[in-house]
Amino acid sequence: MEMLKVDNKFLEKLLPEKVREHMQCDVKSLTFIGGGSFGKVFKAELTDGRIIAVKAFRVQGSQLEEASQLKTLSENTSVPMPEVLFTHKSEDCAVMAMGFIDGSNVLNPIFLFKSKDKKLKFAQSVVEGMLEWHSVTAEKFGSLETPLYDTWKEYYKKEKQEPWLKALTELSEKGKYSKKSLELLKKATEIYNALPTEESIPVLIHGDLNIMNIMADKKTLSLTGFIDPCGSIWADREYDLFQLRNMWGDSFYLYDTYKKIHPLSENADFRVAYYAAMHEASMRLKGGLIMPLWEELNNMSLRKEMKKLTWLY
Repeated sequence: MEMLKVDNKFLEKLLPEKVREHMQCDVKSLTFIGGGSFGKVFKAELTDGRIIAVKAFRVQGSQLEEASQLKTLSENTSVPMPEVLFTHKSEDCAVMAMGFIDGSNVLNPIFLFKSKDKKLKFAQSVVEGMLEWHSVTAEKFGSLETPLYDTWKEYYKKEKQEPWLKALTELSEKGKYSKKSLELLKKATEIYNALPTEESIPVLIHGDLNIMNIMADKKTLSLTGFIDPCGSIWADREYDLFQLRNMWGDSFYLYDTYKKIHPLSENADFRVAYYAAMHEASMRLKGGLIMPLWEELNNMSLRKEMKKLTWLY
């Protein structure tokens, strides 16, 4: 895995050069506006008046994956998403420039003080946008380009569960991952694999629709756009839901609203908690930021859901 330099001083010098190279236009101003697990994003005002977003990635190749996912997702939802303007790959950087989406990401604490009615209306619009993706289906599960698996459990076991647990076990043996957390995930995996198989069809998912990647108007909490897909694949729809509960997503009733509009499987709450805990642990393997607080909160939620399934113990 090729890791790249993404400190602000380096990027403030490099990004204007790449914009000029690809767009034949100078950058009038460049402002850091946020960072996620896999990169940093800057708002760039160009000398011709356009405003764009420029993202620098920590892992080489991520810019091409996200550009492809943005194209597919934007074609299948009415919610605004960034238009990809260019991607750039070189020895020292991995860059993507996009159209700028108005609003603020909902991780901003200001949104927590909005009324319940506004939050419910916001949740309704988010779920309606997601359901547009979830109405798009494929014949098999897996990558957007070449889905190979006949069942979701087969895909998840081969592509996520087995390689992640193997790598986390190796990290634990080196003292770089908690043995307690590893044992929790292994026990939860036994429960997950023992659950009755649910009928499932492959649907298009965003893969990372947490409140950091949902944009809204600061005054009204009206949805203005979706950003930053990661892990967009043909999947069981429930795999797209665990991110709705990440951070303080539950404060906006996102997951509960989805369940009301589209009923889920009998053991969906456990599955969603399991996906969340496994995904957070996997960040140690992907070059993303490690967030111990979110990791522990996800583990706590998983323990809670495991206790409800007493019939499996």
